Amino acid sequence: MSDLALDVGPAIYLRAFGGLLLRDTRVLAHTLGEFIGRTVTQPLLFVFVFAYLFPKIGQGISGGASGVSFGTILVPGLVAVSAVFNGISTVALPLAIEFGATREIEDRAMSPLPVWAVGAEKIAFGAAQSLLSALVVFPLVYLIPATPVDVHVHSWLLLIVVVALACLTSGALGLTLGCLVRPDQIGLMFGLLVIPLSFLGCIYYPWAALGPVRWLQVLVLVNPLVYLSEGMRAALTPALPHMATTAYLGASIAIALFLTLFGLNRFVRRVVS
Repeated sequence: MSDLALDVGPAIYLRAFGGLLLRDTRVLAHTLGEFIGRTVTQPLLFVFVFAYLFPKIGQGISGGASGVSFGTILVPGLVAVSAVFNGISTVALPLAIEFGATREIEDRAMSPLPVWAVGAEKIAFGAAQSLLSALVVFPLVYLIPATPVDVHVHSWLLLIVVVALACLTSGALGLTLGCLVRPDQIGLMFGLLVIPLSFLGCIYYPWAALGPVRWLQVLVLVNPLVYLSEGMRAALTPALPHMATTAYLGASIAIALFLTLFGLNRFVRRVVS
């Protein structure tokens, strides 16, 4: 009898976890157009203006001393930022609302799952959306630039690992912010957190290019997006300067684990309080 109970328990947990994922997937399917529009608008405009329009009108931005096109520099950074920030918009904002006016989180907490597993489902679904976002953005930032884009996958294993870390970081960051930020503070969060993380995340330039501004090169190391952008750069444009593999992988793994554990802890405390 006890063996049967042990067999049934995990099965119930898996079905409940899958049910929450299916519920969120159906909601996403009904708002797929909104998701794609939100995902591609900013990267599309940035690539169109700086990598297509500027070269066409003779106002091109050089790739620095290496002579590579600006589009080549943009590809890995924009894929990384699209994956990471998708978690903020698709996990943090709905979660903040669920904790606020709708109290929908109470319905989720009644599912036959440990409370932490409900938060883990949020991370998993946010990570899945981040992967979809990266897949949608990549062909745009690769094909639109007017100048040649030199993308060469140095290691498929490295690319898979970096993308997986970016997606996990995205979901965990979204869960953490959703537990910390009130719905009426979402606009402030984007102004004080998202924009600085983006412009100082080594998206539009390699980290090594900040060498002449040493204080800033050191300061941006607190930004998790720096390591993911550098990892994506090492995987997609290995000819460009980038951090050592141990540096960006070690930091990315540590940040993803910290955000996951911290986010789950905050989620459990918010739900049970």
